[in-house]
Amino acid sequence: MTQQGLVTTPFGRRTLSLGLIATQQQARAVEPEKTVHKWKIFQAITEAKDKLGLPDRAIAVLSALLSFHQETTLTAGDSLIVFPSNEKLCARAHGIAPATLRRHLAALVEAGIVIRRDSPNGKRYARRGMDGEVSLAFGFELTPLVARAEEFEALAAEVQAERRALRLARERI
Repeated sequence: MTQQGLVTTPFGRRTLSLGLIATQQQARAVEPEKTVHKWKIFQAITEAKDKLGLPDRAIAVLSALLSFHQETTLTAGDSLIVFPSNEKLCARAHGIAPATLRRHLAALVEAGIVIRRDSPNGKRYARRGMDGEVSLAFGFELTPLVARAEEFEALAAEVQAERRALRLARERI
């Protein structure tokens, strides 16, 4: 039996990998009432960055992306799309170069930390409805942070356990 569903393809010449499809499916399958604290998940990702294959600058870019979401909690049922410009992201990511920003955004997407929701012209923006609420948004979706929260916390716990074991081994020597 095959599954059917909408898959967001990247804008431009970016490729669509099976990992991106799996991340989108996992984000879509999360319970709508699941809530996590964004800075606790960020701390877990920071601890486990080596296991996730993320450089330090990608962590700074993730911090900047999270700062554009106004709430401190991320709820899967809410709209978790942030749509900052590259200029604003560079400023909040401590003044990194635009090319570096794009490279680290791609690393976050490839690692399954965020999902890129591209508009038809590749721009990030939101449309508001008659009631003033965001009805359509294009940017970066943060739902994978909610969907994979337990995984990130488990990886962080592994890293902390490895550090403790290393510290105890050094004390013995």
